[in-house]
Amino acid sequence: MFYTFSATGVVKLLNEHYGLTVTAKELEGYDEANFYVKDEQGNAWICKIAGESQHPAFLDAQVRILEHLAQGATKGRFQQVVRNLNDEPVTRLAMPEELYYLRLYTWLEGQPVVTVKGTRDLYTSWGSFLGKMDKALENFSHPAMHREIRWDLAHALDARDQLPCIKDPEKKRLAAYFLLQFETEVLPLWHRLRKAYIHNDANDYNILVQDDLVSGLIDFGDMVYTQLVNNVAIACTYAMLEAADPMEAAVAVVKGYHEAYPLTQEETDLLYYLVAARLCISVTTSAEKAAAGSDNEFHFITENGAWKLLFHLITINPLAMQQAFRTACGFPPVIDNAADYTPLLAERRAHIGRNLSISYKEPLKIVRGALQYLYDDKGRTFIDCVNNPCHVGHCHPVVVKALQQQAARLNTNTRYLHDHLVDYANQLIATLPPSLEVCYFTNSGSEANDLAIRMSRHYTQQKDVIVLDHAYHGTSTVAMELSPYKFDGKGGFGKPEHTHKALNPDMYRGPYRADDPQAGEKYAADVSKIIAGLKEQGRGVAAYICETLLGVGGQIPLPPGYLKAVYAAVRAAGGVCIADEVQVGFGRVGDAFWGFELQEVTPDIVVLGKPIGNGHPLAAVVTTRAIADAFNNGMEYFNTFGGNPVSMATGLAVLNVIREEGLQEHARVTGNYFMEGLRRLKEKHAIIGDVRGHGFFIGAELVRDRNTLEPAVPEIDVVVEAMKQRGFLLSTDGPLHNVLKIKPPMVFNKANTDALLAHLDEVLSSL
Repeated sequence: MFYTFSATGVVKLLNEHYGLTVTAKELEGYDEANFYVKDEQGNAWICKIAGESQHPAFLDAQVRILEHLAQGATKGRFQQVVRNLNDEPVTRLAMPEELYYLRLYTWLEGQPVVTVKGTRDLYTSWGSFLGKMDKALENFSHPAMHREIRWDLAHALDARDQLPCIKDPEKKRLAAYFLLQFETEVLPLWHRLRKAYIHNDANDYNILVQDDLVSGLIDFGDMVYTQLVNNVAIACTYAMLEAADPMEAAVAVVKGYHEAYPLTQEETDLLYYLVAARLCISVTTSAEKAAAGSDNEFHFITENGAWKLLFHLITINPLAMQQAFRTACGFPPVIDNAADYTPLLAERRAHIGRNLSISYKEPLKIVRGALQYLYDDKGRTFIDCVNNPCHVGHCHPVVVKALQQQAARLNTNTRYLHDHLVDYANQLIATLPPSLEVCYFTNSGSEANDLAIRMSRHYTQQKDVIVLDHAYHGTSTVAMELSPYKFDGKGGFGKPEHTHKALNPDMYRGPYRADDPQAGEKYAADVSKIIAGLKEQGRGVAAYICETLLGVGGQIPLPPGYLKAVYAAVRAAGGVCIADEVQVGFGRVGDAFWGFELQEVTPDIVVLGKPIGNGHPLAAVVTTRAIADAFNNGMEYFNTFGGNPVSMATGLAVLNVIREEGLQEHARVTGNYFMEGLRRLKEKHAIIGDVRGHGFFIGAELVRDRNTLEPAVPEIDVVVEAMKQRGFLLSTDGPLHNVLKIKPPMVFNKANTDALLAHLDEVLSSL
């Protein structure tokens, strides 16, 4: 508004146009000037002045809807329109800058619900009040309410335009995730939902309370013709905002509404997503106002509460909320708690290879992923502490949209030109040392390791490969031949002739421990010993391959100086140094983008997998020009799916998210915080023998005795199962299966860490 209306000026206007002698006090407002006015007899009114942005036809709609509600069952529950001396409901004020519109309404007694303590009865009356109002409006219509406004949930996806205004990466990601869910879950059903003329803003400042029950509703400035259920969703949102139990509050609102004006099952099933959408509109609008420099406190009045509720909402399995709403309305349950997985397991055994294992004694059926959370079919929510392929979070909105959009345009192979292939190669290479400049794209880490070995053998014209004991490099034939974890394990075929095992450089239970400053060099000497033995037989070395932090080997960081000494020895023997970054890379270790950087070395070939596509089947081999040229020996290398446009778009999105959200630094800070917490638990619980790792690559080794290092098995299995029951997914690793493996999605936060540590403390105390 260009013109500033004062209380003194409003007093004069009301005397001139309404014949009233009053005093006036200015009130806060979102986009109108508001004044509380009162005469000497104690009569009170609310005076509202709007600028030209409020179309006269819409102001007329506000008048008509209040006049409609002043009849029948809703009589006396809403403000009454006061007409001016010319019997007009709206007074036109021609000011120098623009035209303004003044309306006068009776003052409605009651306290805003935000000022009173929420109870189940209050929330139920909130829903009941709205239900009765919407029922009364069944036969109301006004053309001016057919309009587009940002607060209409039908246009929730427009909030994406304001996402860049949110500066906190975690908050921006959360809002974008819920907008993606709105697009996925709500939009396909949107056209089937009932439409109505609704208030559209039954928030905790507009709902009035008397005697602990809802007594009235004010402010019809956001009313619109849209889906009826939106009115319920908005009420649920604000009831949940400050409630001790947000879901209980929402259920009470829905129950009250349904009893007054029945909802459909489809409408109740969408409420979870509609509540989230309302919150997203609210927080993005606040962010936009902040970016524009607004100092109007009403632009930010619910911002903190809205963010708090969004962070809470993602911890609720949508099925749990749907179940609660269905129960409140008498609809059939969406969750069958009596059902077991026997038929599904039977089908799996019948048609899926039986050596494909299942986690946990009681299997989980996971039906949704939400960043660092997983939801099962029973309505439970789990914090994912171990699924590292979904590197930047399950269903990360940026990655999902990139994949969806490219899949909708084109997916073909690398025999055709496509920008994404070279764009991704350039961006990937930019994260690596200059000598690593040629990319090959595959579909899995196993395939990439297979290719890396093939390339090293071409380059050196040798076959022998040195690996670490207990290592695992994949499921292809060649990768299995490099994996003592497999060939020395149950069903294994034994060590192949051309594979040579070096000591696992374990500084906790190996021959050289953490208190030995020369441990790295001593473990490296074992590699030199193998090289010397091969030389005596007239054989050379094709390659040395190891993970830059050992995964299956026990979540083990390499000793200082280890790779520097090993790489020097291997290169002196003419071999190629391969860094397996399949589980380690892309910022997970926090202090560096790649694990090999922690050792201050540059490999000749680096193998990338798991996190590269955030769960999409993508992997890569990056090598030197010399090795690539040797591999280009006349035989074509072609991979049908490697480097396809969809995979490249996905990979680009993952890199962008890591950079823009600062996830490497987040992994460093939060990972250090996590390990500090685990070390405090180690001081309290003797069963924790060692805590080790970097960033979000963490291992906690459990032992029965810190002197003998006897592995705490099956105690560790009891811990993992107990943590699952408490909502945390962990797993075990290491040659002795006694290491807690912790590799969460990179969006895992300090609140998740605190919760896990508290529950782990209780579980360990109960052993």
